[in-house]
Amino acid sequence: MNTKKAAAVALVAALGVSTLAACGGKDAGKDKATGTPAPKTVTLVSHDSFNASKEVLAEFTRQTGFTIKVLKSGDAGAAVNKEILTKGSPQGDVFFGVDNTLLSRALDNGIFTPYEAKGLDRIPAALQTDKEHRVTPIDSGDICVNYDKQYFADKKLAPPQSFDDLAKPAYKDLLVVENPERSSPGLGFLLGTAAQYGDGGWQDYWKKLKANGVKTVDSWELAYNQEFSGSAGGKKAKGDRPLVVSYASSPPVEVLYAEPQPKVAPTGVSTGTCFRQTEFAGLLNGAKNPEGGKALIDFLISKKFQDDMPLQMFVNPVTNDATLPELFTKHGVVVDKPETMAPDKIAANRDQWIQQWTSLVLK
Repeated sequence: MNTKKAAAVALVAALGVSTLAACGGKDAGKDKATGTPAPKTVTLVSHDSFNASKEVLAEFTRQTGFTIKVLKSGDAGAAVNKEILTKGSPQGDVFFGVDNTLLSRALDNGIFTPYEAKGLDRIPAALQTDKEHRVTPIDSGDICVNYDKQYFADKKLAPPQSFDDLAKPAYKDLLVVENPERSSPGLGFLLGTAAQYGDGGWQDYWKKLKANGVKTVDSWELAYNQEFSGSAGGKKAKGDRPLVVSYASSPPVEVLYAEPQPKVAPTGVSTGTCFRQTEFAGLLNGAKNPEGGKALIDFLISKKFQDDMPLQMFVNPVTNDATLPELFTKHGVVVDKPETMAPDKIAANRDQWIQQWTSLVLK
């Protein structure tokens, strides 16, 4: 999900490094392997869209004695690449935010150490794609095209609802997407087109999108907050693109942070353009505080954190005992039939498809 997921998350992402829970609680104890005192800080490396309430993170400190330090490393794609480059000497103890589109790259490069988290029985087996438990599912969501309702109402034009619609002349010069080499939403959208049109058909589709004036930027933050006309950030930056690749859960953010809050979300979701994303967390190979890291992964799938997550990162919890808030259920969109792709197929084709996309769209 690097995030990264909606306008509210971007507002709190300005702080690249932050300590989100105060020191305190019981002593963190000793490292089980060495018997030496364990560090009292556990460092979570993440994409820019990670967020959690202070109360929930303070509860983690109360329970374990560890303070969470968050190191934000850009979009999910960039964050994963940084961890690969620092393999064995990681920036932190736990990495959160690698999703199913990039998972094989992280696993193949050996950046994680296996750990079977407490509470996995509350997560559907279908989401637990790594049987070695190098990563643990934390959230899921759908990458979809969002649209600015006011723009389409003013133009008396029906918003697009499918991939095919986006290539029609009526929507020329309206869509902004993220570069799949640098952005996980951008990669998810590319994989969605590959799933929709097949191995030999997605290239022709992107040729049509290019001819129809699609614009590409490097990150979700740029696309949503600066280019998209329907976001709070977009209004400040005078974005002129009423279609953007974002998430099915983005509309609740526009409601939550509007003043006054509208009864209906000002943005909508083109439900025929969606790709299902799952995000994972893993204990980093070479972590300085592995015991704190394990405790943190356990906490990320606790009911306390899972209940807090929807209105902090605007994604769906993965545990079967989590509760969605009313704002999320009322203004979010449930996607019944998102595009999906098997992890092994993503692993076999991702890099080649990104290269082909780059040649087709950027050159």
